[in-house]
Amino acid sequence: MALDLKHAIEVVDRANREPQELTSRNNQGSDIRAAEIAHAQGKKEVWGIAVEFDDTDKLVAAANAIRQAGYTRVDAYTPMPVEGLSDAIGFRNKQMPALMFCGGLLGGVTGYFIQWFANTQSYILNLGGRPYHTWPNFIVITFEMTVLFSALTGVFGMLALNGLPTLYHPIYNAPGFDRASQDRFFIAVEARDRNFDYDKTLALLQSLGGLNVTPVEK
Repeated sequence: MALDLKHAIEVVDRANREPQELTSRNNQGSDIRAAEIAHAQGKKEVWGIAVEFDDTDKLVAAANAIRQAGYTRVDAYTPMPVEGLSDAIGFRNKQMPALMFCGGLLGGVTGYFIQWFANTQSYILNLGGRPYHTWPNFIVITFEMTVLFSALTGVFGMLALNGLPTLYHPIYNAPGFDRASQDRFFIAVEARDRNFDYDKTLALLQSLGGLNVTPVEK
């Protein structure tokens, strides 16, 4: 019993003395198992790999190359809008238009219903024998409520879809990322991408002609 306990202590101590390694976690079973073992041994886990550029043309070209290689979990960080970058990384904003339409529709229906209910059900007034339900009188408030609800849905929907406010993000760990708001451009491939393989992805990013290619830890 004492020998087994001593052996277990030696195994744990040897694992703790091993150098910290970077591992990735994606959808493949072997990588998931490796990540679990690495986590149990106290090793660090990779969130993704980032490449840094100082030129927008190289940035867009790199984004196209990454997209053509089959990666879909890709994001770009730039100090200013870059024409063609959204299409290059495969970004498609399909949710916001639908959200804002539904918000505007809800606002219009709500505005109209409130007026209809107040004039025909809740507080009926006989104004010179005019009909209680006069829809032309409801147009202004219905329009204003449509605009209001659509705008509010757009603001809060944008915050929700972008995960804001975000006080911490793994990309902040990338060396030199503070210059992403000044004069540097970054592209990151996330480890959760189904095509992510640490060695192959690293080699691909290194071939794009960036200034620096660095793994980003969680």
